[in-house]
Amino acid sequence: MSQKDKLVIFDTTLRDGEQSPGASMDKEEKLEIAKQLELMKVDVIEAGFAIASPGDFEAVKLVADNIKDSTICSLSRAMEKDIQAAGDALKGANSGRIHTFIATSPLHMKYKLQMEPEQVIEHAVKSVKFARSLCDDVEFSCEDAGRSELDFMCKIIEQVIDAGARTINIPDTVGYNLPDQYANTIQQLIERIPNSDKAIFSVHCHNDLGLAVANSLAAVQKGARQVECTINGLGERAGNASLEEVVMAIKTRPDYFNVEVDIDTRHIVPTSQLVSKITGFAVQPNKAIVGDNAFAHESGIHQDGVLKHRETYEIMRAEDVGWANNRMVLGKHSGRNAFKSHLAQLGVQFDNNEDLHDAFVAFKKLADQKHDILDEDLLTLVKR
Repeated sequence: MSQKDKLVIFDTTLRDGEQSPGASMDKEEKLEIAKQLELMKVDVIEAGFAIASPGDFEAVKLVADNIKDSTICSLSRAMEKDIQAAGDALKGANSGRIHTFIATSPLHMKYKLQMEPEQVIEHAVKSVKFARSLCDDVEFSCEDAGRSELDFMCKIIEQVIDAGARTINIPDTVGYNLPDQYANTIQQLIERIPNSDKAIFSVHCHNDLGLAVANSLAAVQKGARQVECTINGLGERAGNASLEEVVMAIKTRPDYFNVEVDIDTRHIVPTSQLVSKITGFAVQPNKAIVGDNAFAHESGIHQDGVLKHRETYEIMRAEDVGWANNRMVLGKHSGRNAFKSHLAQLGVQFDNNEDLHDAFVAFKKLADQKHDILDEDLLTLVKR
C-alpha cells in the first residue's frame, strides 16, 4: 500500500471567520482560540490581516509570540506596506508565513484593480519577492480564481513560484464553482504549470452555493494538498469550508482519499463550542459533526439499530470528535427498546413485559402532548 500524502489544514477562523458581520474578536479572544487550534494540531493558523487595524496587528503579534506548534500566518494585499506589516507582526513566530494576494479575474482586474493583466503579474512577482525577503514561507493567492481565466492563472502562478512562493492558493472567492469544475481547474493548473512541483496547491472555498466542502474535497482528489477552512464554517457571507467536515470526511473515508491529516479530532467539539461562545454565532442543531443533533437519535428504528450495533446508523463515533457520547432523544418517534434502555440508565427495571408495555403506552401519550420529555417526566410515569 502506497504512503498517503499529508494534507495541510490551514485554519482561517481568526481572519476570514472574523469577517463574518458581527463576529469580531479582541486579541485575547483570538489567542484563546489559537491555543485551542494548536491543541487540535492545526498546521497553519491565519491569525489576521495585520495592516487592517492596530488591533489586528496586535492580535497577529500576540498569537505569533505565543503559539509554537503551528505556523502563524498573516494575510496581506500585494502591497509593500501590507507585507511589511505582516512581516513585523510575525517577527516573534516560531514558524511564520506571509500570505499575499492579488485579484486575477477579468472582472476584478478591470473594475477593482483597474490594471492590465501584465501589470498584475508584475505586481504579484514584486510582492512575493519582497515577502520572501522578510519570511521564508510565502503563500500567494489568486483572488477570485474561481472566475479567472486558466491561461492567465498558469502564467502568473509560474512566475510567482519562480519568485519564491511555496504555497499557491486557488480561492473560489465568491463560491461560484461546482465540484467537477473546480477540481478540473486544480488538475489543469498542476499539469500545465512547468514548476508546479515546487509548490503546494491550496484551496479556499466559500459557501455561497453550499458547496465549499464539496469543492474542497473534489480539489484534494485532483492534487490540492492544503485546505483553507474555518471552525463551524464561519466566514464572509455564507461562510467558508468547515474544518470539521473536511477533516472528518477524510478520516471517515480513508478508502477514498489518498491523503491524511494530523488533526487531533477529539478537540473538534470543544473548539467549535469555544468559537460559538466567543463570536456569539450559534451552531445550528443539525450541523454536521458539531451540531447538537449530529449524534442524536429519536426515530425508534434508528434507536433500536444503534442500541444493537452502533454502526447501523452512525459512521463516526461521537467520542472521536469530542462529544461525551451519542444521544437517544425520547419523543413520539422513539421505540420500546430505547425507552427501556433509557429507564434502565435511570435505575428503573421492569418486572415483566406487561409493566413495560403499560409504561410505554403512557409515555407515547405524553410524547404526543409534550415536545421535551424530561427524566422527571419518565420517573413520574413509572411511579403511577
